[in-house]
Amino acid sequence: MGQTQLSAAIDFGISNTDAAARVAGGLHYWTRPTESQPAPHLVRAILADGGVELSALRRLAVTGGRHRLLPDRIGDCALVRVGEVEAIGRGGQALLEMSDQESATPILVMSAGSGTAVVEARGDQYTHITGSGVGGGTLIGLSRLLLHTTDHHEIDALAQRGDPNGADLSLADVVTGPIGQLPPDATAVNFGRLARHDIAVSREDLAAALVTLVGQTIALIAINAARARQVERIVATGHLIDMYSVRDALQQVGDIYGMRITLPPNAGYGTALGALLYGEG
Repeated sequence: MGQTQLSAAIDFGISNTDAAARVAGGLHYWTRPTESQPAPHLVRAILADGGVELSALRRLAVTGGRHRLLPDRIGDCALVRVGEVEAIGRGGQALLEMSDQESATPILVMSAGSGTAVVEARGDQYTHITGSGVGGGTLIGLSRLLLHTTDHHEIDALAQRGDPNGADLSLADVVTGPIGQLPPDATAVNFGRLARHDIAVSREDLAAALVTLVGQTIALIAINAARARQVERIVATGHLIDMYSVRDALQQVGDIYGMRITLPPNAGYGTALGALLYGEG
């Protein structure tokens, strides 16, 4: 693969380190858990995971919170530093497969990783709008406490089998009439049933309630930001979107509030893809 390599990028995230490469005209993605600070030997190892040799690259795009710890060059390869805001925004546009003309239409990119960032992409202008400490790290941390697991596959499977209203209070539980366009089973109080009663809740229902808490929170942040910025479309990126239960939670909130939230394939690699494209110019 290294012989046909044209370009590559690495996103040094809090929980995951993601890579994207353009190989023989196609895009290739891979990831590994983040275990240490960015360093030249780690760059070589990450690229090797995807079958890419550093020596085959003239330039490597890097982004993520700690990418500035890297030198300007590693051997003969120049490192192109891409800001996270630009990488998130450009990646969101690319995942929507927007043409140059379409990219002039503003979108909001909700990058849901360990935390959540919301970036407006308008042509080649990218602006950080808002964000939250709530994200995948929140879900995993609370799952450690309540479900005794940090395996996102297990959490996802449990949540898909569970009912969040086993732990939450719905509108039907607390009001006698409609509230706007909200359905009766919409969440009124996250984990409110447990606050009201000392009851046993299954792991499945707890997982579903955790996913609902995180998914609703970040979806509402993005929707409110979109309305404030008069933007009509949101695209979700980040590895939290890999979980089917989270995708369902986001979609439900979008449907309730009439906001289009696009959940594209390869959403987890949006920032790495954005860095790749931004680095290519």
